[in-house]
Amino acid sequence: MTRHVYRCPLRWADMDAYGHVNNVVFLRYLEEARIDFMFRLAPGEGRGSFKGGTVVVRHEIDYKKQLIHRHEPIEIELWVTQIRAASATLAYEVRDGDDVYVRASTVIAPFDFEAGRPRRITDEERAFLEKYLEPAAA
Repeated sequence: MTRHVYRCPLRWADMDAYGHVNNVVFLRYLEEARIDFMFRLAPGEGRGSFKGGTVVVRHEIDYKKQLIHRHEPIEIELWVTQIRAASATLAYEVRDGDDVYVRASTVIAPFDFEAGRPRRITDEERAFLEKYLEPAAA
């Protein structure tokens, strides 16, 4: 099993009045990890690639533990749990060693912004996603 690991810095503005990272900020952390995965690692350029357009269809997030602000980055592990014809589901764990702060998933769909509609995942994109595929437990 291969997982993408993104080291995410925490910012002072991420804290809420209680001194821990605000719940909505975690969606930004997931976005940073997803962009690193989809735009830096994924193959292809232009309209027919993830870099040419991808939209979020759905987010699910489970908060497991408070994350207190600190200067060291946290790790976000990202992997693929499902690949369909025109969408894929990404899973994440926001963690520090054995401490898991968040478990989440995002359904993404490649999108042709010029045509204004979703498009199918290409063979090249599917091959890339399959390297990170770890089907979700039933």
